[in-house]
Amino acid sequence: MAWPWAIACGGPRRWRSSCCPRSSPPKWPMGRPYTALLLVPTGIGARVGGFAGDALPVARALAAAVDCLITHPNVLNGATLFWPMGNVLYVEGYGLDRFCAGEWFLRPVRQNRVGVVLDAGIPEDLRQRHLQVLQAAQATLGLDIGPLRLTPRPLGVAVSFSPAGASQGSLEDPEALLEAARELLCAGAEALAVVARFPDDLDFSRYEQGQGVDPLAGAEAILSHLVVRELGIPCAHAPAFYPDPDPKPVHPRAAAEEVGFTFLPSVLAGLSYAPQFVKRGDPPQPGDLTAEQVDSVIAPATAFGGPGLLYLASRPRPPLFIAVEENATVMQVHPRQLGIPHLAVSSYLEAIGVVVAHRAGVALSSLQLPG
Repeated sequence: MAWPWAIACGGPRRWRSSCCPRSSPPKWPMGRPYTALLLVPTGIGARVGGFAGDALPVARALAAAVDCLITHPNVLNGATLFWPMGNVLYVEGYGLDRFCAGEWFLRPVRQNRVGVVLDAGIPEDLRQRHLQVLQAAQATLGLDIGPLRLTPRPLGVAVSFSPAGASQGSLEDPEALLEAARELLCAGAEALAVVARFPDDLDFSRYEQGQGVDPLAGAEAILSHLVVRELGIPCAHAPAFYPDPDPKPVHPRAAAEEVGFTFLPSVLAGLSYAPQFVKRGDPPQPGDLTAEQVDSVIAPATAFGGPGLLYLASRPRPPLFIAVEENATVMQVHPRQLGIPHLAVSSYLEAIGVVVAHRAGVALSSLQLPG
């Protein structure tokens, strides 16, 4: 069944499929590729992955240990910094939930044409900075960027926090975002980058010192979730606000957001190869990924309450769940509270070792000394 917007625009696009591309022939010791899912939910103050792309080293190391790694923008986006990895799939959080539920498949592509939505509330000088990023992404990285649309009205992004301390947000005019997004789809965009104006008076003091919760994260998730839920297309968000005119020392985990004028470069790079979403029931193609193919899931030990994890845990043959204890968050939802069988590890370094053994079919007990 085609997406409603595809019908309105004259029919579904022709998908361009490829398996997780790699630079050398795959080596699949167990007869099929090994797929891992790396999750670090946004806006919950994760010690690793709660700042500016600071889970990217984990993703790089894990990608070297598996055939295909599925993860999301919160892990891979480092503002102006990013790292290309041929066997990593960049999947927005709502789309990941639908994938884990078995409702959507992931169809890898070689390249997407990335359309860009700019919030009409962005001042002209700040808008020009983002236009320069689009030009640079085309000329320097060779990305297929365009078309571009301003929203018909300002989006009206607001930021707040939940009683538990997680980042939240709201959108005053969500239909303005969807109107611009639909226009871009009809104009040929295959993925969407959204740049929304955020308030300039947000308090980043604790975040900049490597503590607390990213104030932007909750509202950012609302923006991308809305587009993916309604239109079924890859999407990620970059906030727009003026940089601090008086730069000061910040924690290394937050430093990537101090490098440039925008957070857009990593978003464009990720969306350029983000897999397309395919509804269950649509004609399958070779290389499509399904939830049944996920072999292991790595997540913070206190953040196992997300829909995607719960869907996977309910499967007749669930994947191996690896709970990383060192990655503390403001949430307190441990897999043992939910009755989810899991392996607790102290660090991501240990988690990667577990994945290597699991991929090789080696019993973990055989690698531990008795007593």
